Amino acid sequence: MQTLDLEKLLRFLPPRERTAHKGLFGHVLVIGGDIGMGGAVTMAAEAAARTGAGLTSAATQPAHVAAILARRPEIMVTGVTSGQELEPLLARPSLLVVGPGLGRSAWSEQMLQQATLCGLPLVLDADGLNMLAAGRVVRESKRDNWILTPHPAEAARLLGITTAEIQQDRPAAVQALQQRYGGVIVLKGAGTLVCGADGAVSICHGGNPGMASGGMGDVLSGIIGSLLAQGLGLLDAASLGVCLHAAAADIAAKQGERGLLASDLLAQLQPLVNP
Repeated sequence: MQTLDLEKLLRFLPPRERTAHKGLFGHVLVIGGDIGMGGAVTMAAEAAARTGAGLTSAATQPAHVAAILARRPEIMVTGVTSGQELEPLLARPSLLVVGPGLGRSAWSEQMLQQATLCGLPLVLDADGLNMLAAGRVVRESKRDNWILTPHPAEAARLLGITTAEIQQDRPAAVQALQQRYGGVIVLKGAGTLVCGADGAVSICHGGNPGMASGGMGDVLSGIIGSLLAQGLGLLDAASLGVCLHAAAADIAAKQGERGLLASDLLAQLQPLVNP
């Protein structure tokens, strides 16, 4: 099993040309944030912006729009109440991040259905994965242009086994997920694993126990989406994204692991992608 090396992976982010403009670095659209879960879509979108996406948008419940704009005005936020309202927004982005705070309501199902029908590359996380596991909404359960980022419980649902079985042999589990669903799989947890189409498994030894708190996966999905937008391939984006996420958490945890918040990672991302 190969160990992921942040310094080596950062070669995929060379210094930018002096004539660069935002159109060169992609447009990430984050879809999620059902009622009461606006923080998740906010953190994912901000993580995408902080790691270098040229443009970052969010489609969420209308109730969250004002709060997101107040926190991070650089994010282009649109309130949508149905899949029909989401559809025209899908003509603009380079790729989608679907799942942060998505929930499992009728609204959630419409968002996921439109997102998966449009054919754009996507990062699928959280309740997007749970609905995929339930066999609802998503018509194609195997694709070569997505990255799935389950934690062990979500991975267990996707494979129809127990969480204990996932943890008993994590490399075998991530390979089984890739064979069943295609694309690239990121199996989160202590020693996050990444597996692509060739079946090779890589491990990240960074990170710390302070990351066992809500919202960490939302930040990771935004980071990975941003790297895809900037032109990295699926496997490279997933690998570098996992390492950046862990490194940001290790820097933030210098003040202590207990009480570490997912939003604490956001301020650490910009220095990491500009070594």
